[in-house]
Amino acid sequence: MKNKILYLLICLSSISFAQESISELLEKYNNHSVPYISVQELAMPKTEAILLDARDYKEYAVSHIKNAIHVGYDNFDLKTLKKNIPETSTAIVVYCTIGVRSERIAEQLKQYGYTDVYNLFGGIFEWKNNDFPIYNSDNKETEKVHVHSKDWAKWLLKGIKIYD
Repeated sequence: MKNKILYLLICLSSISFAQESISELLEKYNNHSVPYISVQELAMPKTEAILLDARDYKEYAVSHIKNAIHVGYDNFDLKTLKKNIPETSTAIVVYCTIGVRSERIAEQLKQYGYTDVYNLFGGIFEWKNNDFPIYNSDNKETEKVHVHSKDWAKWLLKGIKIYD
């Protein structure tokens, strides 16, 4: 009986360890070359920054953070961005679904000479999970969030999950 209970406890503990948190995912996939900014800090009125959305356009069209500029990931164009944001000391926050693609874009910005660049910790999921508003392509508040993939969907705890 003791062996069965011990086996059951081991199985249950391995299940709980198998479920990663957003922090663990970012630790696993990111190299932390760009500092994070929390959604709470970004939402503060004193925080002034240009927001760049590094997701696919279909994700951005479903919902995005107010006033975010879509820059994409696969088709990100640094030269066009440089024309629109010529001052390299401008505060920039890049976000995506949870913060992996946005780190790659933020790294490019830093390599190009931008000096005040941040990655939004937890991306749009963390933003929505903390009850901050998101907007659709008509700039109307929405509950819908494109989840990028079924694997990532479990990290969105609030809102309506939209798949392709």
